[in-house]
Parts: sequence; structure tokens; C-alpha cells
Amino acid sequence: MGKLFSMAAAVALALGAVPASAEPANVAAAVANSSARSEANLKLDEGRKPTELLAFFGLERGMRVIDMFGANRYWAEIIAPAIGPEGQIVVWQPTQFMNDKRKAEFDAFAAKAGNAALISTPFEAPMLGTNAYDFMIMNLDYHDVYWQNPERKIGRMEPDAWLKRLYAAMKPGAVLGIVDHVANAGGDTREVVEKLHRIDPAVVRADFERAGFVLEGESQLLRNPADDHSLLVFDDKIRGKTDRFVFKFRKPQ
Repeated sequence: MGKLFSMAAAVALALGAVPASAEPANVAAAVANSSARSEANLKLDEGRKPTELLAFFGLERGMRVIDMFGANRYWAEIIAPAIGPEGQIVVWQPTQFMNDKRKAEFDAFAAKAGNAALISTPFEAPMLGTNAYDFMIMNLDYHDVYWQNPERKIGRMEPDAWLKRLYAAMKPGAVLGIVDHVANAGGDTREVVEKLHRIDPAVVRADFERAGFVLEGESQLLRNPADDHSLLVFDDKIRGKTDRFVFKFRKPQ
């Protein structure tokens, strides 16, 4: 644990030395550079619309970015070149979802990228530093804060306490881009997550606003009216095509 914390602190210090820029990130070029991206990740572009999504969130060159749950490198492969060498992307991955293969693949990617790093700490204790990041992306994962799984050693977490750590990690004025699978309103959130891995957008908004973040905008970019929210998101009938909400939050200055 101490070693992981030290690594997180070192990354945060390194990030603190990098000045931010107001120049828009060149996301389109990074997305189009297929030779620098994994084949598996390229297949996800149609359903994720990365160029349009990161434009909506306002990604800029030189930003210090934290990608939550991003060890598959999908966003890192795009964001690292888009923010340029003066920026840096740090991926946080829960130790419960980490393994040697993923680490080796990420290390190889980071060695080529030159501005990417990986932090892995327990799901219930994301150690991200303080006032370290200008931008966060969390894609299809926030609902798991309401999930429990003894086999994966994931116990019950309290969203308010978990988000308190994220709030501390973000710099004043930082942007948070949140995407998740839509659940119908009503019902017990933990039960819905356990059954479907979906979450009511109103629950997410309330959680983040209670943590101190301000909702700055929302987008219909990833909505799918053909999804009636009744299927598990991993069901082949809907996987990769779920109805998803997109929220842009900001930490107040």
C-alpha cells in the first residue's frame, strides 16, 4: 500500500510541474492514427464517438488528465497524443481489476507514449493525489461504486466517501466527463446495478453535486432510444449499444 501511495504522490508532483494550455487537443488526429492504437480499441470507436465526446468535454493540449478504470488503454491511446508532450495522462485501475498481462501491455504503451502513467490501488481507496488534475474521464464505470462482489474482493462502498477522494484530486476549475449506462428511474440503486450494471442518471447527478461538483452540461451524443433499459449491459443484444448519458461536471474555482 505504501509503495502504491508513494507512486501516486510522485505522479501528482510530476503533473504539478506541467503547465496547462488553452489550445484544443487534436483528438481527431489521434483517433485517426489507427497504427498507434490496438485493434480491440479501434472496434469501440463507433459506439463511443471519441472525437465528438472529448470535444464536448473540452479536452485541451497540456492538460493533466486522470482516466478512471482505464487500463485497457482505450482513452489513453487517444488522449496521450492529443494533449501533446507537455500534457500527461494518468490511468487509475483498481487492484481488483488489475493483472500482470494488463500491466505489461500498459507499460509497453507508456514507454512509447512518453506522457502516460498507471496507478493501481484498491477500488475502495483511489489514491490520486491532491489538486493534481485538470480533466477526468470516467466511462461506463461509476455505477460499480454501488456494486459488491465477494469473489473480486469488492465490498460495500459509500459513494459520498469515494467521491470525496475524487473531489480532492481535481484542481479548482477541473472538468469531469462522466458516461454511464442508463437505468430507469426508481428502484434500489444497488439492486439495479447488481442486476443490470446500469444506473439512474438522476442518482449520478445527485451524487456528484452532493460532492461539490457543478453540472455544466449534458449531451445526447450516446443516447439510444431503442434500448429500453431492461437488459444487462453485457447481453449480446445490447452490448456496445446501450443508451448512455453524458454529463460534464466542473469543480468550482
